[in-house]
Amino acid sequence: MQVTETLSQGLKREFQVVLPASELEERLSSELSTLKDRVKINGFRPGKVPVGHLRRLYGRSVMAEVVQNAVTEAERKIVEDHKLKLANQPKYEFPEDKEAMDQALDAKIDLSFKVAMEVLPQFELADISDVSLTKPVVEIQDSEVDEALARMAKQNQAYESAEGATAETGNRIVVDFVGSIDGETFEGGTAEGIPVDIGSNSFIPGFEEQLVGLKAGEEKTVTVTFPANYAAAHLAGKEASFAVKATDVQKPVEKAIDDEMAKTFGMDSLDALKDALRTAIKRDFDAHSRRKLKKSLLDALDEKYDFELPPTLVEQEFAGVWSQVMADLNNSGKTFADEDTTEEAAKAEYHKIAERRVRLGLVLAQIGENAEIKVGDDEVTQALIERVRQYPGQEQQVWEFYQKNPQALAEIRAPLFEEKVVDHILEQVKVTEETVTKEALFSDEDASEEASATDDSEKAGKAEPKKKSKAKAKKAESTED
Repeated sequence: MQVTETLSQGLKREFQVVLPASELEERLSSELSTLKDRVKINGFRPGKVPVGHLRRLYGRSVMAEVVQNAVTEAERKIVEDHKLKLANQPKYEFPEDKEAMDQALDAKIDLSFKVAMEVLPQFELADISDVSLTKPVVEIQDSEVDEALARMAKQNQAYESAEGATAETGNRIVVDFVGSIDGETFEGGTAEGIPVDIGSNSFIPGFEEQLVGLKAGEEKTVTVTFPANYAAAHLAGKEASFAVKATDVQKPVEKAIDDEMAKTFGMDSLDALKDALRTAIKRDFDAHSRRKLKKSLLDALDEKYDFELPPTLVEQEFAGVWSQVMADLNNSGKTFADEDTTEEAAKAEYHKIAERRVRLGLVLAQIGENAEIKVGDDEVTQALIERVRQYPGQEQQVWEFYQKNPQALAEIRAPLFEEKVVDHILEQVKVTEETVTKEALFSDEDASEEASATDDSEKAGKAEPKKKSKAKAKKAESTED
């Protein structure tokens, strides 16, 4: 096998690989000799089938394996000899001349093919000793716990029938209805005993408002238009009429915040519930604080690096992000004009975001490699268990899916690796805690979602696409890259 480098331009590499006909013949003969001891052919004793006969029967299929093995060997040789780190899978170009390719597969002429690669950039890790970060922290107030208790009480609001009451904001009305479009009933448009909390805005826009004033036993025709982005495509944007009959009107019953309420949430007492809420609130505050600190760290790292990026990685990242942008627009029924931009401008902005995410991913990957940071199988298993718990009733299927799909399992490992790298970096920079209010902690919309530099830092920094619209571009750039 002869390997010659034909292009070294930036991060692009190309090599010409030549397998002489004599080597092809030698490899083919060796494989056929091994094969004759394994196959059974009528008329021949085991191991006594002539190689020439095997060649007539299996020559082409065996040669295909020979070529595939040679391709794998060539890739390994190129990577090892030139000490390359690949950004993605190489591309192979074989002769387009069918006659020449057939002759090569018959080992009559040399087989020549091209290997095109993109490699990861080499860069020096920057000095981060001058990086100073501020971590916002919030002291939990008793009022936070009281507000949480009030929300829980409201979310579990009890109602009781009120004779003669009318449907109004805060009341619940129980209705039967039959929906129709152009005089024809439609699937899912008929129901009985449906509770509607007036003012909750949980039904099609306009539905609840038209029920105001109804009493038990009264009927009314309600006309509404399904939203353009309604989940059921066959109903989206269509006007529908509902023949509604009120069967009951209920008023909220004041729910005492006491030990009895706590027991409905599985707690022994109100004090125990308060302690649990305080712990949950602290966990939420700490997580948000961590996200903002991580955002600041990523911003600081981004300012320290500027190097050439593998074009294919950037385009793959951009494609993932852009598909989510388009999905968001379609689901919301909006256009780029509604977002005060154009498709061209949005693409340019998201392309920069894709570049930033890839760059940061490469940086974190290099830092992690230099620090010999590893993610143990036990850590992956624990994270997978947490993921599986999110799918009650489907645990076995979800578990088997991840066990059978290495790429999916890598998506579990990647954020664990990233967080370890971030922790490693934070130990090397100056971090100062600053006590802030809850409002200040949550004032920056950017920190409301996970700040993630990569989807797979261990694998060259490909980033996970996030759902966002044009209006969220700045948030994506600063915290989701």
